[in-house]
Amino acid sequence: MLLADLNTGEKAVVVRVNGHGSFRKRLIEMGFIKGKEVRVVLNAPLKDPIEYEIIGYKVSLRREEARQIEVVTEEEAREALQTDEHLQALPGDMEEEERLQRALAHVAEERHHNIRVALVGNPNCGKTSLFNIAAGAHEHVGNYSGVTVDAKEGHFRYKDYDITLVDLPGTYSLSAYSPEELYVRKNLLEAMPDVVVNVVDASNIERNLYLTTQLIDMNLRVVMALNMYDELRHKGDKLDVKQLGYLLGMPVCPTVSRNGEGIPELFDTILQVYENATPRLARHLHINHGAELEKSIVRLRNLIFSNEEIRSRYSTRYLAIKTLEADKDVAGIIGTLPNASQIAAACQEEEARIEGLLGTSAESAIVDAKYAFIQGALAETYEKYQAERPRRTFTDKIDAIVTNQWAAFPIFVLLLWFIFWATFTVGQYPMDWIEAAVAWLGGKVGSLMAEGWVKDLVVDGVIAGVGSVLVFLPNILILYFFISIMEDSGYMARAAFIVDKLMHRIGLHGKSFIPMVMGFGCNVPAIMATRSIESRKSRLVTIAIIPFMSCAGRLPIFVLFAGAFFPQNPATALLGIYLLGIVLAILSALLIGRFVKDDDLPFVMELPPYRIPTAKAIGRHTWEKGRQYLEKMATTILIFSVSLWALGYFPRHEGATRAYQQEHSYIGIIGKAIEPVNEPLGFNWKMDVGLLAGVGAKELVISAMGVTYAQDGEEYGKQGDSDETALQSALKATVPTAAALAFMVFVLLYFPCIATFMAIKNETGKWLWAILLCLYTILVAWVFAFAAYRIGLLLWPA
Repeated sequence: MLLADLNTGEKAVVVRVNGHGSFRKRLIEMGFIKGKEVRVVLNAPLKDPIEYEIIGYKVSLRREEARQIEVVTEEEAREALQTDEHLQALPGDMEEEERLQRALAHVAEERHHNIRVALVGNPNCGKTSLFNIAAGAHEHVGNYSGVTVDAKEGHFRYKDYDITLVDLPGTYSLSAYSPEELYVRKNLLEAMPDVVVNVVDASNIERNLYLTTQLIDMNLRVVMALNMYDELRHKGDKLDVKQLGYLLGMPVCPTVSRNGEGIPELFDTILQVYENATPRLARHLHINHGAELEKSIVRLRNLIFSNEEIRSRYSTRYLAIKTLEADKDVAGIIGTLPNASQIAAACQEEEARIEGLLGTSAESAIVDAKYAFIQGALAETYEKYQAERPRRTFTDKIDAIVTNQWAAFPIFVLLLWFIFWATFTVGQYPMDWIEAAVAWLGGKVGSLMAEGWVKDLVVDGVIAGVGSVLVFLPNILILYFFISIMEDSGYMARAAFIVDKLMHRIGLHGKSFIPMVMGFGCNVPAIMATRSIESRKSRLVTIAIIPFMSCAGRLPIFVLFAGAFFPQNPATALLGIYLLGIVLAILSALLIGRFVKDDDLPFVMELPPYRIPTAKAIGRHTWEKGRQYLEKMATTILIFSVSLWALGYFPRHEGATRAYQQEHSYIGIIGKAIEPVNEPLGFNWKMDVGLLAGVGAKELVISAMGVTYAQDGEEYGKQGDSDETALQSALKATVPTAAALAFMVFVLLYFPCIATFMAIKNETGKWLWAILLCLYTILVAWVFAFAAYRIGLLLWPA
C-alpha cells in the first residue's frame, strides 16, 4: 500500500521510498526510512497536503509525494499473522500489541527485500546474456541489434532478496527517436526500478557511455556492469575501474556474462546501492555542459521546479535538458504545466542565445558536451594498448572473406544450402526412429483397444495426427541450431551489411534483412523485431514481406514433399523454395513500397566483432524452440487433430470403405466445396483440407494430412523406399509431382497463420493493413502455384 492511501489516524511501517534521486533523498532525510512507523495526523480541508508523524515529529507531504512511499498497514500485518508461518510461530503468551508490531516489522522487511532491477544498454552489449545467466531465463540472444524487442522479466532469489530482473530493449540513447528509446525511457521514469544496471561493452566504452550520461541526467540509482571485460584484457588495454566509477558517480563492476565472471560481485553491489551502503561511489553528480548551456539548463529547470506536482515524478534538471533538445515526448509533459507557455518562451530564447554564441543548435551542443565529459573521464582512467604496428584482428580476417565483393553472396547461399542439406541428411536418422516409434505405438494401442470410435480417435486422431508432426522435430531443431550459430557469432549482421545495397534498391535498408532472416524461424517475433527499424516506410514494408519468409512451421511440409517427390536433391529443392520466397519478398517490397509514404533515413547498423557462440547458449536456444514446438503439439495441434478426425469420422457410413467414408464425411464435404477453386493447381480435396487447417498453424497441414491419409490396410501402407514415411508413400500414390510442386509453392506464399495475422495488426495498428496483406498473399500464392503446376506438367507429365 502507498502512504497516500492511509486514512486519518491510521498507522503503518515504511517499506521503501521510490522516486528519483534528489526527491527520494529529501524524503529519506526527513525520516522516511525502512522500518520506521508513520501515522496520519490529519488531512488538509481540500485533502492535500497531509500531515504525518514520524520519529517523534510532524511533517507535511503533498499527496503526490506520499504516493512515492510504500508502507505496510496494521490491517496487512493482521492478515499476515493468520497466514505467515514465521509469524504463527510466535509465542502464544505474547501481548497482542507486540505481536502486531512484530508482524509489521516482518512484513515490511519481506517487502523491502523484493526489488526490481532493470538492465539498460546498447544493442549487442551482452545485456540479454547477462539476464539469462543471472535470472536463469531462456531468452534468445543474438549478436546483432534488435533482438530484444520488448521487456523480459526474470525472477530469482539472491541472498534473502527476491529480485525481479527486467531486460529492456537495447538502445543507443534515451531520445524520442525510436520505439525502443521511448519504451525504455517510459519504463525508467514511470515504472522506476529500484536499481538500474547500465550494461556497457568494455570493448567499445566511449560509444556506450553516451547512454550512461543520459542515465546520470535522470538521477536514478545506477550500477554499471562493464561487460565483456575479457575482451578489454585480451587487447591489452588498461582501465582504472574504481576511478571511472567515482567520476561517473556509480559503482563499476567488470563482468563476463558469457561465463558468469563477476556476476555475483555485480549483484552484491546492486544490493549495497539499494541499501544505500555505498555513499561515496553511488552519488549523484551533474554533468557540466559548459557555462552557457548550464545557464540555459538552470533557467528552464527553475521554471519547471516551480510546479510541485512534477517534482516527485521527474528530475527537473533532466526535463530541462530534454526541453532544450526539443524532445517531443517531454514537450507533451511540459505542455500540461500551468506555466507551460512561459517555459516554451524561455526555451526559444535560450535556443536562439545558444545558437548565436556557439554557432550550433542546443541539441548538438548538449551532445558535444556529453562526449567531452566522456572523453575527459576516459582520459583519466583508460589506457589503450599501443602495438608497434596495427594488427589485423580475428574479425578483420573473417570479414575480408565473408564480405568480399565476389565471395559474399556465394558464401551466403552456400551456407543456406549446407543448412538444408544437414536438415535432411542428419535429420533423416532421428526421423526414422520417431516414425518407427509412432507406428509401433499406434499398432500397440490399436491391438489393446476394442473396435469402435474410441480406438479410431486414439489411433487415427491423436497418434496419427500428432505423430505425423512430431516426426519432423529433428529437422526443426537442426534448422534452429544453425540459425542460432549464425546469429550468435555475428555473421547475421554481415548478411545485413552485404545486402544493404540490394535492399536499398527496393526501398529498404540492410537492417530490414535481419527480421526477414528471423522469419525463417518464426514470422511472429520477426514482425515484432521490425520495431528496431526507425523508418516508418521500411518498417511497414518489411512487415508486409516477412510472411514470404518460410517459417519453421512450413519446414515439415517442405521436408515431407521434397523427400517424397525430389528424393535425389531434397536440399536443393528446399533451397529453391526458400529463395523463391526471398525473390517474391523483394518484388513485393517494390510494389508495396509505392503505396507507403517515404521517410527515408540513413542506414546505421553496428557490425559487432565475431564471437564464438557458447554451447550452452546454442543448446538453450535450440531446446527452447524445440520445447515450443512440443508445446504446440500438445495443445493446438492435438486439438485440431482431434477436430479433423471428428470431421472425417462423422457422419458415419457403416460398411463403407475408408476412402468413401472420408470423402462423404464433414471434412470431405468441406474439401469438395473448395476443390473447384484449387483444381487448376492440381490439388485434390484432401490437400485443400490441409491448406484450410494451415490457417491456424502451418504444422496443422501435416496433421490434417496425417488424419486424412491415415493408414488403412494396404491402401495407404508404406511402399517403396524404406526411408519414406507412410504419409510420404500415400502422397506419392495419389498426388502428381507437378501438383506437389505447386502445393509447396502455395504453402510458402499463402496466408501465414492466425498468430502472424494478429502480429501484423498489432505492429501496424490497423486491421485493414493486416487483412489486405493476407488477401495479397493468397492471391500471390494462387498465381505462382498455378505457374508452378503448369511448368511441372511440362517436366513431369501426369
